[in-house]
Order: sequence, then structure tokens, then C-alpha cells
Amino acid sequence: MSTRNLVYTALMTAIICVLGLVPSIPLPIMPVPIVLQNIGIFLAGIILGRKYGALSVIVFLLLAATGLPVLSGGRGGIGVFAGPSAGFLFLYPVVAYLIGLVRDRYLDRINFTILFVATLVVGILLLDVVGTIIMGFIIHIPVSKAIVLSLTFMPGDIVKGIIASLIGATMLNHSRFKNLIQ
Repeated sequence: MSTRNLVYTALMTAIICVLGLVPSIPLPIMPVPIVLQNIGIFLAGIILGRKYGALSVIVFLLLAATGLPVLSGGRGGIGVFAGPSAGFLFLYPVVAYLIGLVRDRYLDRINFTILFVATLVVGILLLDVVGTIIMGFIIHIPVSKAIVLSLTFMPGDIVKGIIASLIGATMLNHSRFKNLIQ
């Protein structure tokens, strides 16, 4: 790993941590709140690609596991990985990797549509549906109800996906930024 990639990975980890300072929105129908950190997870894959994007998310999760209050709402510690949001947390590196995989494959002709479709399929559908199914197992609700509950996250996550895709497409198509990441 070059120094440049190490710095980019650390910066993306810091961005994800800073997004945790934005207060979460608690939901009365489920124990997992709406958080802004998803944008950072999406951007990690979009900006850094599969390898370093997933690595930055893993470093972020390790910081959370050590007890640092980097998760939204000032949460941290190993206990969050056994709570209702565990499924979402464990899927974060997978989401960053898969979005980064699409980014790496289409880097030479990247645009908003490619990034948004990847974010929509992986970052929104996969994360929300599988994350709420795992939450359902943890809090003992039926899978069908968990899937219906996942619809609660989708409108906000679609907006987050649009924001991340716009930022990513703008940055990845900028000539100076292309020189920095190569």
C-alpha cells in the first residue's frame, strides 16, 4: 500500500466518522435509526474503489468495535455488533466493496447512471433488505415483517444514493481528481 492510498483510506474513514456526528433519526416502529453514515459507505466504494473503499469501512468498524463513539448517536463498543443494527454494520464493507467493484470496472466511462444503479442495487436494496432481515432475527420478528420494515429506509436511502452518486460522478470525471487517484 502506497502512502497516497493509506492517506485516502484514512481520509475516507474520517469522513465516515464525521458523518456519525449528525444525529440519527429514531424510528418508533423499529430499533434501528435512520443515519447519514450510509453516504460515507457509498462514497468509500465510489471514490476509492473496491479494495481501499472496503478497507476504509473495515477500519471505521474496528474503531467502533474498540469503543470509540464513531457510530451515529455517539455509539460504539463491541455490543453494537450484537444489537439490532449488527446486520447493517456487517454489510457495510460488503456494500463498499461491491459498489467499488462496479466503479473499478467502469472507471474509464463512469457516469451518474452507472454509479446510481450500483448504489441502488447494492447500497440500498441489499443493505436495507438483508440488514432488516438480520435485525428481524435478532429482535425476533418474522422475515416478512422485516422486509416490510425495510421499506421505511428506502426513500431516505435513495436520496443518499443520489447525493453519493452525484458527488462521485463529479469527482471521478474531474481531470485533476483522475490524476490524483491513478
